Amino acid sequence: MTAPADPAVADQAVADRASSDPAIADLAEVFGLLADPGRLRLLVALADGERCVGDLAAAALLSESAASHALRILRAHRVVAVRRSGRMAYYALADEHVRTLLDVALTHVAHSPALHGQADARRRRPADGQGRPAASGRAGDAGG
Repeated sequence: MTAPADPAVADQAVADRASSDPAIADLAEVFGLLADPGRLRLLVALADGERCVGDLAAAALLSESAASHALRILRAHRVVAVRRSGRMAYYALADEHVRTLLDVALTHVAHSPALHGQADARRRRPADGQGRPAASGRAGDAGG
C-alpha cells in the first residue's frame, strides 16, 4: 500500500479511520485499564507467571478484596486469564500480546526520566551544609 502524494489526503484518511475504527475505542479501553496503579502492579506481578489472589494482593499492596475486584475487571477485558483448582483461583496474563504491551510500556517509562521527577533529582544534589551543592568529586575540585 502506497501513501497518497497529498499530505492533506493522508491526514484526512487517518482522521477518518481514527473516528470510525472501533479498534480505537477498544484501544482506549485497554489503556484506561492500564491507567490504574493497582491494576498495573497486579500485571507486573503476573509478568513472572501464574499466581493466586492472595499472592497477587500482597505483591500489589492491595487488600484481597481490592485485588479480586481489579482482577475481575482485567479478566472481563481479556487482559488476564483465570484457572481454578478447587476453591483457589490462579491468574496469569491472558497472552503474549498483554506481556508485550506491558514490557513496551515499562521500557518506555524507563527511558522517560522526566516522568518520574528524575529531572528534578538531577538538580537537587546533596548540600555541603551551607546550602551549596556538594563538590562533584572531579580532579582539581577543592571539595568545599
